[in-house]
Amino acid sequence: MSAAATMPESASFSALRELFARRIAVLDGAMGSMVQTYNLTEADFRGTQFADYPHDLKGNNDLLCLTKPAVIEEIHAAYFAAGADIVETNSFSATTIGMADYHLEAIVTELNHAAVACALRAARAAEAATPGRRCFVAGAIGPLNRTLSMSPDVNRPDFRAVTWAGVVEAYTQQTRALIDAGVDILLVETIFDTLNSKAALFAIEGVFEEKKIRLPVMISVTITDASGRTLSGQTTEAFYNSIRHAKPFSVGINCALGGRAMRPYIEELSRIADCYITCYPNAGLPNAFGGYDESPADMAEIQREFATAGLVNMVGGCCGSTPPHIGAIADAVRGLPPRKPPVIPTALRLSGLEPLTA
Repeated sequence: MSAAATMPESASFSALRELFARRIAVLDGAMGSMVQTYNLTEADFRGTQFADYPHDLKGNNDLLCLTKPAVIEEIHAAYFAAGADIVETNSFSATTIGMADYHLEAIVTELNHAAVACALRAARAAEAATPGRRCFVAGAIGPLNRTLSMSPDVNRPDFRAVTWAGVVEAYTQQTRALIDAGVDILLVETIFDTLNSKAALFAIEGVFEEKKIRLPVMISVTITDASGRTLSGQTTEAFYNSIRHAKPFSVGINCALGGRAMRPYIEELSRIADCYITCYPNAGLPNAFGGYDESPADMAEIQREFATAGLVNMVGGCCGSTPPHIGAIADAVRGLPPRKPPVIPTALRLSGLEPLTA
């Protein structure tokens, strides 16, 4: 028997399985949309720790876990109060690659620890306010601002700004920090390059083996337009074939599209995936001013349609969504049964840009 087969599961595993079997779970909404409502300045992003830092830091939302932790904790608390079962840590870009733009690679571990601490404080407070309630914290692992599949230089198609080893190392450091700080779940999200996500999953498996513990892993891809493909060119089924070896707790779609445009791809995933299905779209497509126009009622109606059709196990929101959106979504799916993962016949399933089943 392999080491992976005998590796003990974390304490959160059984509680999360029970939740997903019993009802449709609710994820939080956007972090960035909420941060913008605070109208923070460069001085706010710097705090006292980085008051004299020689580079601009405004816009580095992950850094607020250190410099404005009360703001981040307050946002998490608002999502729990709205009805979320799970909040994501404010660590979307908290890797050495993500922080290189701000010359803050050296604080990545500290940053992830702080992000988890903010979310855990909000979770414990929400549980204390409602005895018997279980609130989960998912460690958010973003897609990076560099890609292994595509060249950033149209004149050099063979060039890559990062290497596989470098991406694995960055994700390994982040994963280790998130687990050490106490997350319940690891969420690899907003995937636009499957090779980057495979590096993340490879890193996660390595840390599991190192720590002799396995956490639930959620995977969420982003379909970038009506072509139904990721930015690196894969169809939904091809993407799932590429990552199903990781045996994810759930797979789903987030970001990029609004809920209505997401439906055919959620339907496809629901048909082919033998794990749970998650869906957390943007609040519609961005308007001319970079804002999002779907109201809480709009998002809730779409998510209720998905739930009524038996397509989803977890719903939530991405860009543009706020606690009122999450509250409306939670109300809309309450009492509706969760999707039951199908039994998928064994077959040889391969993938390039397209799937191949033999």
